[in-house]
Amino acid sequence: MKRLIAGAAMALTSLTGAAMAEEYPERPIMMMVSYGAGGATDFQARIVTMTSGNEDALGMPIAIINKPGAGGRVGWNWFATQADPDGYTLGAYNVPHFIAQSIKGGVEYSTDSFEPIANWGADPAVFVVGADSEFNSMDDVVAYAKENPGKLTVSGAGLFVGHHIAALQIDKAAGTKMAYIPTKGGGAAAMKAVIAGEVMGGINNLSDAFRAQEAGNVKILGVADLERNAFLPDVPTMMEQGLDVDNSSVNFRGVMVPKGTPPEVIEKLAATVPEMFANSRVSKKMEAGGSPMHIMTRDEVIEMWAQRQQTLNELLAGL
Repeated sequence: MKRLIAGAAMALTSLTGAAMAEEYPERPIMMMVSYGAGGATDFQARIVTMTSGNEDALGMPIAIINKPGAGGRVGWNWFATQADPDGYTLGAYNVPHFIAQSIKGGVEYSTDSFEPIANWGADPAVFVVGADSEFNSMDDVVAYAKENPGKLTVSGAGLFVGHHIAALQIDKAAGTKMAYIPTKGGGAAAMKAVIAGEVMGGINNLSDAFRAQEAGNVKILGVADLERNAFLPDVPTMMEQGLDVDNSSVNFRGVMVPKGTPPEVIEKLAATVPEMFANSRVSKKMEAGGSPMHIMTRDEVIEMWAQRQQTLNELLAGL
């Protein structure tokens, strides 16, 4: 009898889960972005979710909610500890940001706090200077930094985000000590600081820098990646300019949910969201905004997170 009751209970749970997946979502969804409006993550999140209300996507709109602060820590702490794991509160992730921050401590999240859904982009870090800067190459930047230790001011979106990791790698490769200045308003504020001349240079996302360069506001001197980017074919990588800086700072962006979200909801999202990202309207808008896409499935993101965890553990050891 007990076996019959247990079997019936399992069957009922399975049917309930299947029904939940079929009905989900029944109302609009929120997606939390840990950075302010106008920055690369916010800009891209609004594009990649714009077709979510289509019948061939989720059939419900996704509203973006910004919770900026401390290089993403404010939003991700909230998401890990207060967001309801019901599928109606999604989060935008940035890797290496939240992984590096969890390694260095002082936050309430790690990769175990979240369940990845899908990745939409891979945005390399780039070194930018104002349009009228005397610097025209990374050689110029390094020469100044060596002659003036600690005086080359460089903005970035926060501590232990991709920008900061690229700065650490440049310093290590060049034997310099730049004055890295984390801004309160994320990448958008960091770029404004460069344009306004408040800092001598900046490390930012390629997508933000691309738009700023197109507007004539900055020059892009180097890309922190293994090869040149199609959006900036004339800009050499750091490695091409003699700096041993790899792709550890490339900013992967995607969607995740809090740990504890029902498996059937995760499965529904994991099957639907990558196709939503692949919509032609999305890809055209991303391309127009200089935003590199790199779509990955849930399984691929799980593997990427694990690889980045290992790389960052080694890179940040002793810092």
